[in-house]
Amino acid sequence: QVQLVESGGGLVQAGGSLRLTCAASGSIFRIVVMGWYRQAPGKQRELVAAIPSGSSTNYADSVKGRFTISRDNAKNTMYLQMNNLKPEDTAVYYCNLVYWVGGSMNTYWGQGTQVTVSS
Repeated sequence: QVQLVESGGGLVQAGGSLRLTCAASGSIFRIVVMGWYRQAPGKQRELVAAIPSGSSTNYADSVKGRFTISRDNAKNTMYLQMNNLKPEDTAVYYCNLVYWVGGSMNTYWGQGTQVTVSS
């Protein structure tokens, strides 16, 4: 059983900042990659940022220079610092975990946290 607990969403004015947190726990042998995705109303879910184990981070072009993803491996916790937020960043943000357990690779999604940016 795996749990992903997301927090940090909310309502902010354009130009403001928010920090999202995703804490993973449960039967995780080894994390392959953690990432943040978002889904705006009427749009497909898209990758925002990802942080593979032992590799460099990657970002969607739309958030480069504004968002920073990081991870505390000791706590299996991932963060997304979002600065200079824009109304187009409004979406439900989902934490995603890809991990090894019992000899197989699995993926798990968090419940999502709403981010609303007002103009």
